[in-house]
This record gives sequence, C-alpha cells and structure tokens, in this order.
Amino acid sequence: MEKRLELLVVLVTGAIFLHVTADPVDDKQALFDFVHNISHSTSIKWNENSSVCKTWTGVVCSKDQSGVIELHLPGAALYGPIPPSTLSRLSALQVLNLSSNTLTGPFPSDFSKLRNLSSLCLQYNNFSGPLPLDFSVWKNLTVMNLSNNAFSGNIPSSISSLTHLTVLNLANNWLSGEIPDLNVPSLQQLDLANNNLSGNVPQSLQKFPSWAFSGNTLAFLPPALPVQPPNSKPRKKVKLGKHAMLGIVIGGCVLGFVLIAVLMIICRYNKKGENGIVEKPKKELFSKEGLSRKHDKNNRISFFEGSNLAFDLEDLLRASADVLGKGTFGTTYKAALEDATTVVVKRLKEVSVGKKEFEQQIEIVGSIRHENAAALRAYYYSKDEKLVVYDYYEQGSASSLLHAKRGEGRIPLDWETRLKIAIGAARGIAHIHTQNGGKLVHGNIKASNIFLNSQGYGCVCDVGLPTLMGPMPPPAARTGGYRAPEVKDTRKSSPASDVYSFGVLVLELLTGKSPIHTIGGEEVVHLVRWVNSVVREEWTAEVFDVELLRYPNIEEEMVEMLQIGMSCVARMPEQRPNMPDLVKRVEEIRQVNTGTRPSSGISTPILNTPTPPSETAGPSFLPQ
Repeated sequence: MEKRLELLVVLVTGAIFLHVTADPVDDKQALFDFVHNISHSTSIKWNENSSVCKTWTGVVCSKDQSGVIELHLPGAALYGPIPPSTLSRLSALQVLNLSSNTLTGPFPSDFSKLRNLSSLCLQYNNFSGPLPLDFSVWKNLTVMNLSNNAFSGNIPSSISSLTHLTVLNLANNWLSGEIPDLNVPSLQQLDLANNNLSGNVPQSLQKFPSWAFSGNTLAFLPPALPVQPPNSKPRKKVKLGKHAMLGIVIGGCVLGFVLIAVLMIICRYNKKGENGIVEKPKKELFSKEGLSRKHDKNNRISFFEGSNLAFDLEDLLRASADVLGKGTFGTTYKAALEDATTVVVKRLKEVSVGKKEFEQQIEIVGSIRHENAAALRAYYYSKDEKLVVYDYYEQGSASSLLHAKRGEGRIPLDWETRLKIAIGAARGIAHIHTQNGGKLVHGNIKASNIFLNSQGYGCVCDVGLPTLMGPMPPPAARTGGYRAPEVKDTRKSSPASDVYSFGVLVLELLTGKSPIHTIGGEEVVHLVRWVNSVVREEWTAEVFDVELLRYPNIEEEMVEMLQIGMSCVARMPEQRPNMPDLVKRVEEIRQVNTGTRPSSGISTPILNTPTPPSETAGPSFLPQ
C-alpha cells in the first residue's frame, strides 16, 4: 500500500508539473505555421523544440502559460500576405503588433476570430482594400493603428460600437467618403489625416485638433444655434421714416467721397520720391504675417562671432522680402536689406522653450563653422517673435533643383552635381554629430534643407531646431518620408535617425522622386519601399532618374551610391552605418572610379529599358 501511495503521489506531482510547464500546443503550432508560410528576417528564431512562452521572440503568454496573449513583431521584415488560418487560431490573443513590415493584401478576414484583442497595430505596411464592416466583434479594443497603408473605401460606422477605444489612427491611407459620427466617449487620440475624406467633421469629433483631419476635403461646421422657444415674443421691427432714410443716404455719400479723396492724396504722395520720381513700392518683410512692431527694445538682434552683418530689427522689418517656403518649423524669407545685403530669415513657430534654453541651443548651433553646414549668423528672441538669420545661397536647395519645373525646357541636374550634393551633405552632417560633445543631431534632414555652396557641394541648414519646438503634428506627406520609423517625436532624434534621413536624400538624388509621391494622382508611393521592391525584383535599372540616362560611364558610381542609400534606410537603427563611415564611402565613389573609366565624348544612354529578371543576360546590379 505504501509503495502504491508513493507512486500515486509521484504521478500526480508529475502531472501537475507537466501542466504548469507545458507550452500551449495549439498556439505554438499556429505560430509555427505562420512563420513558415511568410517571408521574414533572420531575427525571428523560433525553434520547434524550445519553449514558445520562454524563448520565442516577440511572444508573451498568459501567467499560467495556457495561451499566447501578445505577439510583437514590428520591423521583422515580414513580406507578403498574412497566411490564412494561422494567427487567427490564437484565441487568447490580446495584443497584436505587426507594424513597420511589408505585409500586403486585404485586412485578414479571419481576424474576426480574435475576440479578445485589445490592441491592434498594423501601421506602416502595404495592406489595401476596405476595412472590415463589423468592428463590434472586437468589443475590448482600446488601441487601433492602421495608418500608413493603402486601405480604401469608407470608414465603417461600426467603430462607434467600440466603447473602450482610446486611440484610433487611420492616417495616410486612401479612405474616402464622409466621416461617420464616431461618438466614442473614451476616445482620446484620433488621426484621420491624409486620406480622401470629404463632407463635414461630426460635432462629436471637433474636440480633436485640426491637424487630425488635414490632407482631406473636410469642413468644420459651427455648433447649431439655439432654437427660439415657441412662447418667446418676437422682436418688433422698427420702421424708419422717409426723412431719416434720406439723411442716412446723404451722410453715407459724403463720407464715402471724403474717404476716396484722402486715399488718393496718400497714394499720390507715396508714389513720389524725393525728386518727384515715381518709385516701385517695396514689399516689407512679414507685412502679410503681421509681425508686431511693438517689440521689446531690450531684445536686440544678436550676432555671432565672425559675422560681418550689421543691422537692427527695424532694418529687417523695412527689408524687401520674398517668401522662399513654409516648412515644419516656420516660414522662410529672402530679405534684401537697404545696404544691398541679402540674407535668409526664418520666422520660427511653435517654439516651446524659454529664452534661456533657446539661447543655449542657438549658441551651440551658432558656433558651428564648416563649409558644408550653413552658418547661423544672428537670432532674435522676444515673447512674440523668434527669428534666425542665415546666409543666402544663390544656387538654391537640392529640392528645387531636383523637382522644380520637370518637363520640357528644364535643365537636368547632372550626376556630378548630385554626387557633390551627397558628399557635401554627408560631410556637414558628420561634422554636426561631433558638436556639443557628440550630442548634437540635426533632426530635420531633407532636400529643402540642403543648399549648394559656392563650390557646388551640399550645405546643411536648419541645424538643431527640433529641440526648440513643441510636439509636432504628423508630418506632411513629403516631409514624413524622411523620418526614420523609430522617430515618433522629432525632438528625440538621434544620429541613427539622421543617417536614415540622409539615406532617403541619397535615394531622392538617384531617382529624382520625392520621398512620398503619387503616380497618376492616385497611387501613393513611399520611396524607400518602392526602391526596395524594385531591387528585390532585380529591376535595379528602373530605379535611376531618366534624366541621368544621358550621361555615359556612371553606372558603377550610381550603383555604389544606391547601395549606400539602402544601407542607411535599414529599419533597425543599429544596422545603419555612422556618418564618418558614410563620408568615406561617398567620397571614395569618385576617387575609386575616376581613373578606371574610359573617356568618351559621346552622350549615349547608359541603361536600356529594363526587362524582367528571367530575360536579362547579366546579373542584377545589387547582390540579393
């Protein structure tokens, strides 16, 4: 009896032990089926013989290990449609994060089986087609981010049934139609920007900031006026007599004639100079922007050491000016002072720091002296206005040279110039990263912030401004294409995110395409994804700008530059090269290849029309 009792205890204990430590077999098999039927990176190392709850990347199980409750695979290089009947078998799943991959196809219909979902993040993929009609199946959903895909059709009204929803992000898709009345009291964050939505913004959603609806054709209706109670007495209409009406008419006519006469005298006086010569009226800086002239006299323009400029705020206000552009951080003007000096003035908006912190950051930026970093010459700070002053670059920005006036009559941007822009920008950014003990980053690298210096090399402008600003709304389409996937707040940029932005610039120089652009006015194309897909299909020749086809003997240089650009836009920050290495690699492109190419005076296209991989005689340009 004693031996039988001992054996029973052992068996019961073993059964309990196995129950506690055993993996959820069904969920493990579902995940295994998923990963074996989709293209993915080597970072997903799921071993069938190891514990799914303890060792599998991105998998979180319940406390009793009875089921998988969370799956996190952001940036795992997942490619293609989600295999059906795989993830939908994870019946206990609460959190699903597959963001920043290249997943395609429609919204998985079998996700309706995931009834316990509380967080669904599928942003930055290539999903397309309509959204599910019935969202009520996910009654526990609190966070839903489907932004930066290609979803189309209407926004389902069933979203209003998600009574626990706190975050809804559907930005940067192709959603159309009117916005339904999503009266969800728990909703705290909403973003519907950059779709094809039309009509009126429902009253229930007008509490959210206007940028949440930007990039659509929407109208904000004012609140309905209160209806007059039925028992209230109507106002009596007061009738004017004939004599009173006649007096009002005569008085109005006399006043009108007097005003016209005064205006004519003023205009005639202003048009004459000192010698009676009629002068062309000047357009004053900020005249349309309403810059207050009641500035604090103690707040003078501060100049940095080495600047040969000398003017005060009144000189700047009187300057003839043209708007060069309106960007993320403010409006930029070309200002021509009365002494014939021309400068660039950026009027900053949304500055969130105080005067002391502003001046500390500006002093760091103002101390930068490098031929490939635009020198900050002066600044002005007051309660109402913050201005920064730079040199004016006659040749313009890389953006204007690349994208302005495409078509007939345009002077193409040659390969030599594009290469020098990349070399100069790399040198400038690398120098910026050495400043302030290696803590300074740019944070807003884009083609419109790269100018050409007197030698034709790229020169980086707008250094370090993001740290001065408040939280930025979601970026506009073109600007958003430069931002690294991991950057959610530009004030927290890093050297690695600067490298990503530089990589996008390199791809922009090679392709002639904006970071985010449209084809035929309809299909939105993300430059980084497009280049990756073309290279993956071994159609590399299709990547390069057609304007470069006229220049001979540059194929190898362009391919080497393409490899550099693609290494910079790696999804994981730790996989990107650093700027000093990039400077060396970009500079070596011309040093290595100059002596090896035969000279030719004949301008013939360097590449023929690309053909499918199976029909090409030679290998692809890039290793796969």
